[in-house]
Amino acid sequence: MSDAVEQARAAAEAAQQAADKARRLADEAVQRAEELAAALAGQEARLAPDAEPASAVPAAPEPTAAVADGAATATATAPEPAAPGPEAAHAAGTVPPGSGGAGPLGPDAIAAIRTGYTVEGQALELGALVNGDARPDVQVRIPLGMLNRHGLVAGATGTGKTRTLQVLAEQIAANGVPVFAADIKGDLSGLAVAGQGNEKLLARTGGIGQEWQGVASQAELFSLGGQGTGVPIRATVSGFGPLLLSKVLGLNDTQESSLGLVFHYAEQAGLPLVDLTDLRSVLTFLVGDQGKGELAELGGLSKQTAGVILRELITFADKGADQFFGEPEIDTQVFLRTAADGRGIVSLLEVPGVQDQPEVFSTFLMWLLADLFNELPEVGDQDKPKLVFFFDEAHLLFSGASKDFTDQIVRTVRLIRSKGVGIFFVTQTPKDVPNDVLAQLGSRIQHQLRAHTPDDAKALRATVSTYPSSDYDLGEALTSLATGEAIVTVMNEKGAPTPVAWTRLRAPQGSMDPMPAADMASRVQASPLLATYGPRVDPDSAHEMLARRMESAAAEAAAVDAQKEYERTQREFEQAERAAASRRSGRSGRSTRTTASRKADDPLSDLLGSGLGGTIAREVVQGIFSTLRRRR
Repeated sequence: MSDAVEQARAAAEAAQQAADKARRLADEAVQRAEELAAALAGQEARLAPDAEPASAVPAAPEPTAAVADGAATATATAPEPAAPGPEAAHAAGTVPPGSGGAGPLGPDAIAAIRTGYTVEGQALELGALVNGDARPDVQVRIPLGMLNRHGLVAGATGTGKTRTLQVLAEQIAANGVPVFAADIKGDLSGLAVAGQGNEKLLARTGGIGQEWQGVASQAELFSLGGQGTGVPIRATVSGFGPLLLSKVLGLNDTQESSLGLVFHYAEQAGLPLVDLTDLRSVLTFLVGDQGKGELAELGGLSKQTAGVILRELITFADKGADQFFGEPEIDTQVFLRTAADGRGIVSLLEVPGVQDQPEVFSTFLMWLLADLFNELPEVGDQDKPKLVFFFDEAHLLFSGASKDFTDQIVRTVRLIRSKGVGIFFVTQTPKDVPNDVLAQLGSRIQHQLRAHTPDDAKALRATVSTYPSSDYDLGEALTSLATGEAIVTVMNEKGAPTPVAWTRLRAPQGSMDPMPAADMASRVQASPLLATYGPRVDPDSAHEMLARRMESAAAEAAAVDAQKEYERTQREFEQAERAAASRRSGRSGRSTRTTASRKADDPLSDLLGSGLGGTIAREVVQGIFSTLRRRR
């Protein structure tokens, strides 16, 4: 059934594209026919027998019928006409150099784009319309107030996504709005350094109407757990939560639910989970002899599942991920700061040390968003957002995500807008983002897509189907975009989608090269945040508490065992005493009779039986076993 639906959808998309192309060809044919009719009318006027040379006509006559019908030419008797406007010149095929060559858009479509991207308030300048060539007279913008309706920056590797992210971040910060972005490749740090112009750069920016100059933005550098140059960002395990941790560990739904029970137990037992050692200690306790009773009370948690989670935690920690957890936990309010001059501060998360752990990186970004969502108050729609958050490599976040995890992301994206936070997901294709999330994204900046494989072609068709109707053949346009160009549609100031516009994007004003390592280190050392978040703190938490509890329990158990051993020994001693007493009683009866008989006929027995004889006997025996006390 799904294959049939997909085939039907593909057929419908193909039919829609064919209809759009046919409509465009028909419009072009009508335009050419009008131009040809105008040219023929002018030629007939010049060849008429009563026509006079243009030089003999002192004044301009009334326009011919061809001009009255909207033709782009005048009769041969007219004086030199004024230069045509951009749309008229484009329609007549006489566009001045640098203002647009032959393209798919007619004058009406160009006028609609110009109107659609006209903004009365503050706006981000994205670039100029492309219709064959760039049209600097038609600028494409995003209203600043619409940034909290979220957005998407997509495109294949090497098509200019990072530079687009830099252009957006620079302008957002210049408008007084803080920015958070992850510096995946390390080259976004250059926005804190003024760019250097060159002939090629200035030629490009001049061609799209950008008055370029190098400008450095205010930036703060962060790193995950101190793996890198920036101020460390850490989270406590309790603050991170079981859903996000399950995503990082790659747990299935059952294991994710069981981990939630472990977190619940730790909270109820007053065991703070600060780092991974704390969580491992709780799991070890629950699967051990001392905690098996408490494990049995957690009905949904089996010893086998707890063991699986424990093994995953050990593997995770062995990769160095335990450095990301601990105290002091970052206060996400630090990302909302502005500089003394009113510009927003760009917070850059350096992640070169976790490139081999993409799930950790993407999930930590989601934790930062979730923490912002929990901490920020409701503010509704404002003239500009409190923060714009760029979520780079977004496909890593959704890959293999459970339903509960995805639902939480959708909920966060939907509701965080009312708290003044705008989110831009940065990824390769829109299909990397779930439909429920994609539906929340008001701005779309789509760089070139490639269709080299059947999967690529399918992704291209899916992308085309998500755009409003336009005069472009989007399937062809999306595969024809040059580096630094994108297909754009955003929300205007009234919240309606703007026309689709092929846009040549502006160049960043900061450096497109990474900040030198020495400059990064000195900037971090000068940060006011380093004293608070730099040194790691090891508080009294679950690991220490359970260690004391287990030591106390072990001491109590040892005392109980010692008491039992003492009681057993005492019983054995008493039994031996009774047995010895019984034997002594029996021997005493027999010896009395024997002694009496011997006394009658043995003088020695009389002697030994006397007091003197007993003393001599004791002295002899004690001397044999060497137990006599030495006399001085």
